[in-house]
Amino acid sequence: MKSLFEVSIYALIPFVSIILGGIVGVLKKPSGAFNSSILHFAAGVVFSVVAVELLPDILEKHSPIEVAIGFSLGVATMLLVKYYAEQLAKKDKNLASESTLPIGLLVTMAIDLLVDGLLLGVGFAAGDKEGILLSVALAFEVFALGLALSLTFKKKGMSTRQNIGLLAVLGLTFCVGALIGISLLSNLSTEMLEMVLSFGLAALLFLVIEELLTEAHEEQETLFQTTCFFAGFLLFLIIGMIA
Repeated sequence: MKSLFEVSIYALIPFVSIILGGIVGVLKKPSGAFNSSILHFAAGVVFSVVAVELLPDILEKHSPIEVAIGFSLGVATMLLVKYYAEQLAKKDKNLASESTLPIGLLVTMAIDLLVDGLLLGVGFAAGDKEGILLSVALAFEVFALGLALSLTFKKKGMSTRQNIGLLAVLGLTFCVGALIGISLLSNLSTEMLEMVLSFGLAALLFLVIEELLTEAHEEQETLFQTTCFFAGFLLFLIIGMIA
């Protein structure tokens, strides 16, 4: 397993990615089709890491009770995060006239990125290759997130410095989540590790189905965008095979 320092280096990949997404959003407003294509590709990449790396590790250990508990906790956690995120978003809309800073949105995204960081820790707990691939996969996700947030901040009248500064702070929550994750998971027993991997499996599947693809389908889908999903899956399937 990678050391805390090495994990922090790989956590910087998504950190840089969210800022790059913000810079793209500041410099030029991408089309909805472009954003949808990125989301489809990111969904394919994350799903590939789940199917090729995490799932085989879970099946190999043959611990159905731990898998059931971890998977159930993962689904329950993500449902709770989604519920409270929706409540914060509604509250944020009600207070929109009082403040230009979208507090509800920022809190929601911070929680989301913290969970993503924890999942990176889960990936490295499964193995070095799993963690490295997951860091790259999550980088595609947070790039699309940074792009979307940057456009939202621009509509709120924020300056470029404020825009990028807020994204950098959000990116740091990802790094914090990754460091917490690997610190807590480095000395787990085999049974507890199986439970944690199952938790991560459920959370990543939730991320693909309920977040990335749901948001991607807000735009009218084309054959190219559908192809992006399978291109992302195939690319990381091949990388996982030869790495």
